[in-house]
Amino acid sequence: MAVITSPLHSTGSEKKDAMPTSRLPEALQRALGRVTEIGSLPEVTTRIVEIVEDPKSTAQDMHDIVKTDPALAARVLKVVNSAFYGLPAQISNLDRAIVMLGLSAVKNIALAASLSRLFKPGKIADRFSAHDLWQHCVSVGVCARMLAEAAGGQPEEAFVSGLVHDIGLLVEYQIVPEKLRQVIERVEQTSANFRTVERELIGADHEMFGEALAIRWKFPPGLRSAIAYHHDPSELKPEFRPIVTTVQVADIICAQNELGFHLTAFNEEINEAMLAQIGLNEAKVSQVLAGLSERIEETERIFSD
Repeated sequence: MAVITSPLHSTGSEKKDAMPTSRLPEALQRALGRVTEIGSLPEVTTRIVEIVEDPKSTAQDMHDIVKTDPALAARVLKVVNSAFYGLPAQISNLDRAIVMLGLSAVKNIALAASLSRLFKPGKIADRFSAHDLWQHCVSVGVCARMLAEAAGGQPEEAFVSGLVHDIGLLVEYQIVPEKLRQVIERVEQTSANFRTVERELIGADHEMFGEALAIRWKFPPGLRSAIAYHHDPSELKPEFRPIVTTVQVADIICAQNELGFHLTAFNEEINEAMLAQIGLNEAKVSQVLAGLSERIEETERIFSD
């Protein structure tokens, strides 16, 4: 497996290959350890992530794992034959589907399928349900993918990074539901910065919670950085900034259009520096927006049932 390295700037005193550490306060770390519903990913998903991170892995290695989970195998075939990838012919063979999609795309499908099961029915506040949070995550994933496609970047990584970016909110929903409701109510009443209110009322924000869970799940550095710094990618090493900034721009677009749970970024704005970082301009972003709704609907149908 590839060595996990920190996505943050090195201070010079850090060991190059040191394991990442969480910014979550100790008391909240202990609370996270007591979470059962989202304490671990399904074993098959964890193994798939490990395979993708191993440069020696092959499509056969992926097939050997996916075939042990019939529901996941069916999902892979469904995705490869959907408009999401737009392949010219129907594919009914799992081996062929994995080869056509690539290992990274299969990892994304596995993560999406696993995560979708964690957003169980329930109210996180008067106006928002767990489904609203899932809808926002899917929307940001799709938008990030489209932005990366328009910029000639890494659409697969952008999609899954957008999909997982707000996983910390799901942790808060499990650990401190009443305080999360209070955060939402205050932000709705005052339009205050969401993370500022989180830190005041909870003692940490959703980026910190998400980072701690990503470390626990042994996510690769790119995904961890998108979860932990999607509101401020400037804190990251340069190689991680383009994809995380892509997620940041997608998050703002989806929040401003009130796609699902949108309070975390509704009062943030896209600036020229962000667009320059991801290699886009306003015209290309407008082209993405024109087809966004249709792509989101298609993706929700694939991953939400």
